[in-house]
Amino acid sequence: MITNSLQLTPPTPNLQHRVSITVHVDPPLLVGQTPLGERRIINITGGHFTGEKLRGVVLPGGADWQLVRPDGAALLEAKYTLRTDDGALIYVTNRGIRHGPPEVLARIAQGELVDPARYYFRAAPSFETGASAYAWLNDIVMVCSGVRTADAVLLDFYAVT
Repeated sequence: MITNSLQLTPPTPNLQHRVSITVHVDPPLLVGQTPLGERRIINITGGHFTGEKLRGVVLPGGADWQLVRPDGAALLEAKYTLRTDDGALIYVTNRGIRHGPPEVLARIAQGELVDPARYYFRAAPSFETGASAYAWLNDIVMVCSGVRTADAVLLDFYAVT
């Protein structure tokens, strides 16, 4: 039997801000009540992003395919493409959840600006790119925090280090 006196403790993760994204969106398309919940699709019409190592635009054509549970929480699955200022394309998949008190969610649905401290909006984006300058995105775990406005979603992305 081999014993090892080395204490193996996983490192404590930290968060490091990497990029802020503004995603412009259309009003929701209501698919309706399905066996899984209320399905809605929010088309992405554009936007922009800026960070220490990247900057550019959100291309139109993506969407957020949401499933609203009976308790009002929205399960989010957004897929869209970023184009950096130097022309690289980055494919983003962002899965998360937005929930809060029913009256707060109703105000958000009506397009009102609501203090983001009144509701929970978090997600875990992943990235794919073939651009060598941004290959680090293929190998990083990020989380994001969001705010919903009438016609946009504001997201701050943090690398988990």
